[in-house]
Amino acid sequence: MSRLEARPTPSRAMMLASPLIAALAMLATGSLLFLFLGQAPLHAFYVYFIKPLTTEYGIGELLLKATPLILCGVGLAIGFRANVHNIGADGQLTMGAVAAGWVALHFDGVEAGWVLPLMILAGALGGLAWAAVPALLRTRFNTSEILVSLMLVYVAYLFLGYLVHGPLRDPAGFNFPQSKMFGDAALLPLLKEGLRVNAAFPLSLLAVAGAWFFCRHTFAGYRMQVSGMAPAAALYAGFSEPKNVWFAFMVSGALAGVAGVGEVAGPLGQLQPSVSPGYGFAAIIVAYVGRLHPLGVLLASLLMSLLYIGGESAQIELQLPSAITGLFQGLLLFYLLAADLFIHYRFKPRARATGATTDAAVPLETAHES
Repeated sequence: MSRLEARPTPSRAMMLASPLIAALAMLATGSLLFLFLGQAPLHAFYVYFIKPLTTEYGIGELLLKATPLILCGVGLAIGFRANVHNIGADGQLTMGAVAAGWVALHFDGVEAGWVLPLMILAGALGGLAWAAVPALLRTRFNTSEILVSLMLVYVAYLFLGYLVHGPLRDPAGFNFPQSKMFGDAALLPLLKEGLRVNAAFPLSLLAVAGAWFFCRHTFAGYRMQVSGMAPAAALYAGFSEPKNVWFAFMVSGALAGVAGVGEVAGPLGQLQPSVSPGYGFAAIIVAYVGRLHPLGVLLASLLMSLLYIGGESAQIELQLPSAITGLFQGLLLFYLLAADLFIHYRFKPRARATGATTDAAVPLETAHES
């Protein structure tokens, strides 16, 4: 028999090697998966990971899908560093899209330069307001922010569905559940003609730079890191846990809301029953693969984006099911957690007893002398 024993503090090299080990293990398992599906692993890997990057359009799609992952992942990473677990980024993204879509439809026909900035502001506030609910319940009633933020995701989905089936449905849309197409003033400008990647990508890079500066050069960033690494020390130093909770949810909610603006004011151009294929949930994997570091989140977002567009390429060329994308994402997270387990803990055999002890009954004799 053996038991888990905590190792000494792992080195930085070991922590950085963990995502690489997870990625290699994911590829090894993927090769077996392709064999079971009747595909040649080398050709399948080429179609999945290489071919999408051989064209300018493919690179544009890579950056397009990486944008919401970067925005959501950076915000989540800031909270995770302080042990504040926001699992509802997809709901906050959805509410940001709803708020921005309402602005676009309310000012439909207005060709003014202030419409798009107002949409971005509304999207950030929509995501922030949705994130404020689990923050309030956590700080006032000590509820689990994991469960509350997760359940609010599905409330946001249903609210969006209600809007596109009812008040915001396009009256000239042949009864399809979608809003009117946004006007030109409500659409993000493209970075290059012929590609779909838009101005939201530079905004995501600004978010990465801002998060790096916050974590590295501000006292609030230091306070949140200490709270995550040593909660007892943070409490002794007088660092406020409610302040960390509020700040983490406000930042992650606002960035997720901006990611929602990037979807409806970008490739979609309208409100639809679904504005995200699960970017908010994939961003959780991105944050941990990126080791909760803004630059790591950027690289992990590009990898996760490649899994998305590679999955689409595999569906078209290899006739593989759409679930292949989620499977690769799940494998990456599973192997990352497994690698972290062996980095932080080790198996130690239990010591066996060297001798046996027996209990003997010792009679007690009492003599009564009269």
